[in-house]
Parts: sequence; C-alpha cells; structure tokens
Amino acid sequence: MRKLVERELTSEGPKRAGEVRGSRRTVTVNIGESPLAWLHSRGHLDTRLFEAGEMLRRDYERAQLSANLTMRWDPVRVKTTGDQGLSATEKQIAAKSRFDAALAEAGKGLQDVLWRVVCAGDGLPETEKALGWPVRSGKLVLKLALERVADFYRIR
Repeated sequence: MRKLVERELTSEGPKRAGEVRGSRRTVTVNIGESPLAWLHSRGHLDTRLFEAGEMLRRDYERAQLSANLTMRWDPVRVKTTGDQGLSATEKQIAAKSRFDAALAEAGKGLQDVLWRVVCAGDGLPETEKALGWPVRSGKLVLKLALERVADFYRIR
C-alpha cells in the first residue's frame, strides 16, 4: 500500500512530523512500507534475510501477539470440508511456538532489534535511539539477527 508523505530530510534521515530542524531539503516517504521492505528495496538486505524477516512477522501476526485495542471482529468460522488440517487455535499455537523458537535462535542480544523492526515496524533510527545504540549500527545488528532467523527457518 502506498501512503506517500513529504518529510524534511536531515543528516539522520527523514524527520518525523513535529520535529524542528534547520535543513530545508525534503524527501517523499512511503509510510505504508515496512522498514524491512524499505531496506530490501534499496539493496541493504538480500532476499534471504528479507524472507526470514517476513516469515518471522507472519508468525507474529498468526500467533496474534500484537495488542488488541477493541473487540475482535474476526469472522465466525463455519464448519466446512475444505480444511482438514489444524484448527485455528492449533495454528495460532504453532505460530507462537515458531516465533518463540526463532527469537531464541537469534539470541538474547538480538531479540530486541528483531521485535522492534520486524514486528512493531519501527525504523532503524528509532530502534537505535530506543536501545541506546550508536547511529547506523542497527543495520549490522539487524542483519546478524536475520541471518540466525533465516537459518532457523531453513531459508537458503
């Protein structure tokens, strides 16, 4: 989905709305694009790492680990003969166990960056700031974490 917004460009990247800085250069940003997709489309992540991140995000969403703000509006399941596999609850439990195992494979020091960038959709500058890391160190750490996740999911 394309949601294009004009943002002021700073030395640390696009400025968020409400920030005041001296530079007047602007850039068009697609706020509907995930940070992982942004890195992949610009050649900062190879396809293997991108697919690993997408699989981790998919398991996060299937396990329904994100916060719910209102009632659940999921459709009522109708018994059909088409799906002979796992029930919805079993699929959710399997996704949660895969998600937990993938984070465990990444290791304690890398779980934070994976969750923030892949699952929560935070950008690398925000993640580096929140974790107290030096500027531009997040991409390297994210790549290390995604390498381990790709090995877990057996992506070649």
